[in-house]
Amino acid sequence: MSDNFNEELDYEIDFLVKTGFYDKEEILETIDDEFIDYDIDLDEVSNIIEDIYTKHNTKSNSSDFNNLKEAFISLSKQGIVSAHNCGYDPEEGIHDSIEVYTHLINNDYKPQGFVFYTLYDIENVLDNGSLNIYFGDFHGNKKSSKKLAKIIIETLESFKFKVSWDNNPENPIVIEDFNWVKVFDDSDYFMEGAYEDFTKFNNN
Repeated sequence: MSDNFNEELDYEIDFLVKTGFYDKEEILETIDDEFIDYDIDLDEVSNIIEDIYTKHNTKSNSSDFNNLKEAFISLSKQGIVSAHNCGYDPEEGIHDSIEVYTHLINNDYKPQGFVFYTLYDIENVLDNGSLNIYFGDFHGNKKSSKKLAKIIIETLESFKFKVSWDNNPENPIVIEDFNWVKVFDDSDYFMEGAYEDFTKFNNN
């Protein structure tokens, strides 16, 4: 295989480990799916994953990630569906948030909006230190979305994050100078974690 291919493979493994959301088996499955058209040695890939994973897991979560986790819990308590690593891109993240909303409504909960970031945003924050935070209400109401933005910004700022936003509800809030370090743990994230947190902290 070419050097370029090996670099691409190593980059993808390194990235998936650094997200902190996937165990070794999930990373191997993802690599197998992404490189399905290539004749890769899964035993060799598994050894590479093991090496990178072990080295990364000697670290601890950054204070920024821990504060973001606490901020999302606070937002859940305020009736906002708050999802970590929600889909690959904003379109998928909105779709997943609406799916959580549907389950909540069917169980007599009344979420007022959503907030999330995506897998692509994690890649971006690792590259340049800026983390996009998407948000909105569930009915496309711009006035309601602006009210949500105010709650989200105030909550993030209460955890000492430097936040910027252009006051356009169609654009994300941006956390500047974010140091992303996360190691894998057994907590629930994604859509499932957002649902679990919401039902834990809100009454139906």
